[in-house]
Amino acid sequence: MLFHLPHVKSFTNVVDQVRDVIKHYKHEKESEAHQIFRQAANSHQPKGGLPQIVNPDEETVPGIEHPGSTGVIYCSDRAMANGFSYTSSHEWANLGQGAPEVGPIPDAPPRPDSIPMPLDSLEYAPTTGVKGLREAVANLYNHTYRQGKASQYTYENVCIVPGGRSGLSRMAAVIGDVYTSYQVPDYTAYDQVLSAFKRLVPVPTALDPKTNYGFDIEQAKKDIRNQGLAVILASNPRNPTGQVSVGGKELQEIVGLSREGTTVILDEFYSWYIYPKNGEFGKSISSAEFIDDVDQDSVVIIDGLTKNWRLPGWRVCWVIGPKNLITALSQSGSFLDGGANHPMQLAAIQLLDPEHVRQEKLALQKHFKAKRDHVLKRLKEIGLPVDVPPNSTFYIWLNLEKVPAPLNNGLTFFEELLKEKTIVIPGIFFDINPAHRRNLFNSPCHHFVRLSFGPPLKDLDMGLDAIARVLKKVTNNKNNHEFGQG
Repeated sequence: MLFHLPHVKSFTNVVDQVRDVIKHYKHEKESEAHQIFRQAANSHQPKGGLPQIVNPDEETVPGIEHPGSTGVIYCSDRAMANGFSYTSSHEWANLGQGAPEVGPIPDAPPRPDSIPMPLDSLEYAPTTGVKGLREAVANLYNHTYRQGKASQYTYENVCIVPGGRSGLSRMAAVIGDVYTSYQVPDYTAYDQVLSAFKRLVPVPTALDPKTNYGFDIEQAKKDIRNQGLAVILASNPRNPTGQVSVGGKELQEIVGLSREGTTVILDEFYSWYIYPKNGEFGKSISSAEFIDDVDQDSVVIIDGLTKNWRLPGWRVCWVIGPKNLITALSQSGSFLDGGANHPMQLAAIQLLDPEHVRQEKLALQKHFKAKRDHVLKRLKEIGLPVDVPPNSTFYIWLNLEKVPAPLNNGLTFFEELLKEKTIVIPGIFFDINPAHRRNLFNSPCHHFVRLSFGPPLKDLDMGLDAIARVLKKVTNNKNNHEFGQG
């Protein structure tokens, strides 16, 4: 076996690094959590991507290639193998949940509890969406981000889609054979999109915790010049690190790249989840603020009701961009998904009223900031201070490197918490790695888990109690025999 070792200054450093590699490789071979993962992935080799969840003994369908499971599906399957069921989900703490709590929160408008269904809504909706909702989306963005600007969005700049993944898929279907930039770590679905739509040639950039996982605008400019990047794909604010990847001047610079022959696709689903240090609530972030001409600047925004309005079950989202892009998305939607739910689109129109949005945004930010602060405080008390606390989203990117072995990697931490009826997401699932070239232990995400503070506070405390119990066990059992070792 050959190992790639970075530049070192002394023979002692080389020896230390070789020992670390051997220790890690030995641990992976002996770790129950890693063996389960490899078995699910149909491969016990160090390299490999997300598990396929395919039985190799079954006859496969000719011509069919499994795209691979998302990390959430793998984690759900493992949770069910440990006794989790949706009928008794209240008995578990789901800190892997990629959705906010949907119930009432203090000072927010009442939750929708009925959906009108006029006769016309029983028909198919257009693949671009209901005109009234498209107009409401355009008006909200103009009111929030484009007051006083000559160029304004109209309904022709908006395409309604049945969920964010549909928006990504529609976009991927209309992108040609181009180099596409993405960052590590980022949203898990990007891995599947970049793998399934093979015309998109993926070009990775690893984000640096020293810069709070911020988008490297200078590197992007170099890649555009030297590699001919045609598309940049990123979430902002970013899942899973909980950071506003770019804001203010930097976001303006990224929008500026669109005027130099590069299309910028920004997933802005967490645009309301901003936690100001000065207590100035009610602000949100969007690249729409810095676009000069809505039909000339090739900036694409994907957002929807899922996160900000806390309505993930509605599956009503949108893509905003130049008019000619919306025409292309209508065409790709006609064969990919057929369009969003018609009655839900009609019901969503009133939710985009600017005054309603103002109330929702204020209530959401205050409530989720309080939950964030509570979880950070408890993690610190447990002995797990967060290196880069989130300033946005409802995720905590938790570094486990200082935790006693074998809990110092995401997979083992995840498996041990399942035994305590708690779900988190191992960090490797956010290592966007379409070609599956990296060794698992070389992943920059291997020693991380993502914790969500999206669920209600009661569930959060249940999960934090479980984390405390698992940590107590590992510190009380120095020999680690209780943690899946061979």
